[in-house]
Amino acid sequence: MNALFFGSFLAAMASGIPIAIAMCVGSLIYIWVSGVIPPVAVVHRMVGGIDSFPLLAVPFFIYAGNLMNSAGITNRIYNFALALVGWLKGGLGHVNVVGSVVFAGMSGTAVADAGGLGTIEIKAMQDHGYPTEFAVGITAASSTLGPIIPPSLPMVIYGVQANTSIGKLFAAGFIPGAIMALFMMGMVAYYAHVRKYGADIKFSWPRMGRAFVELAAVLITGASLFFLWDKDNEALGGFVRFGIPLIAVLIADKLFKFEAFMALLTPVILIGGMASGLFTPTEAAVAASAWALFLGFVWYRTLSWRMFIKISMETVETTAVVLFIVASASIFAWVLTTTQVTELIGAWVLSISSNPLVFLLLANIFLLFVGCFMETIAAITILVPVFMPIIAKLGIDPVHFGLVMVLNLMIGLLTPPVGMVLFVLQKVARISFERTVMAVMPWMIPLFATLILITYVPQLVLWLPGKLYP
Repeated sequence: MNALFFGSFLAAMASGIPIAIAMCVGSLIYIWVSGVIPPVAVVHRMVGGIDSFPLLAVPFFIYAGNLMNSAGITNRIYNFALALVGWLKGGLGHVNVVGSVVFAGMSGTAVADAGGLGTIEIKAMQDHGYPTEFAVGITAASSTLGPIIPPSLPMVIYGVQANTSIGKLFAAGFIPGAIMALFMMGMVAYYAHVRKYGADIKFSWPRMGRAFVELAAVLITGASLFFLWDKDNEALGGFVRFGIPLIAVLIADKLFKFEAFMALLTPVILIGGMASGLFTPTEAAVAASAWALFLGFVWYRTLSWRMFIKISMETVETTAVVLFIVASASIFAWVLTTTQVTELIGAWVLSISSNPLVFLLLANIFLLFVGCFMETIAAITILVPVFMPIIAKLGIDPVHFGLVMVLNLMIGLLTPPVGMVLFVLQKVARISFERTVMAVMPWMIPLFATLILITYVPQLVLWLPGKLYP
């Protein structure tokens, strides 16, 4: 019976059917043949799989990312990053990484980064004489920062499936994201030295000073909000806690004519609000969308009603796809549990070794392989129920494993045959798929280096969540 289940699923995948439908095919054939539950119960299982309050964050994070992409905020992020690091050798390569770090705090997906900010970055690098392969490679690598640095769509899905704090998962992504960015910038510096790339703008104290003032203003605002929004300060009243900070932020942005100050505040508002207990991750997603609407319609005035309707419809379509994958994977995971496949896999893995370090090595190899062939959301929804009993027995923190899992699957987005980022960048750069793949290969080095570090030094992942959520 298990052979029938997996055989029908793999046959459906091999025929080119989308992963969500392939999971339904395998599950329905098994249920129909075995008669384990009435077919009508499948619908209830699928609906139950997406009937979750934390999953409400999914459409709102997608919405916020789409709004930021369409409201001209990506151009502001690019200009801010250019002022900050464009004067370094290989400047636009560094700009690419810094821009993705900032954009990651708003979008939460690698594909949005590659298709939005990546379009600006690749064109700018081509115009400045950089090889197209270099531009595509660094853009692909930096796009993976989106799901690591919060907010993160895959982290939301993982948190729901693993019944793990989404706030802790978000906080856990900061240090690994910073390490990834530093490794990428180190590789840009190496290429700049070997290939004699120069700076793309002249060094200017006033320009760089303004960028650092903008960055300092964001950090000061973040610290202030974290203090004011703490539950212990509820007695201060709503105006002091919310009204005065908003007025101060608006005045500062107008007075200093900052480039991306308001956009940079997005992750500050999200993480500050969650860490202080002001709102849940789901409410944080709504806050991100509201902030993006405010910036687009009121502050920058770059959104029109026609754009608003178009963005809303795109968000509905994307959300429907994501939630259909989750619903299909929920019935697939239920069949896995019913057939005791999860227990068999767990027993087999533990029979190989009960050493957590060995398990993490095997899990990395397996997840890298899965990431080459399976969409990220589907992989998380299917595999988390398989892995959770094993990591519980081995004493591995689910937050730590969540970061390891997501980074593995992000590397999968850069590998053929299913890597979505590859297809996006192929279209943006207008080069062949083969050239795109070859351009990305060297940039796996900083990603694998980070993966090894966070796998075997868990405190890099767990230290910040422990401080913010004691």
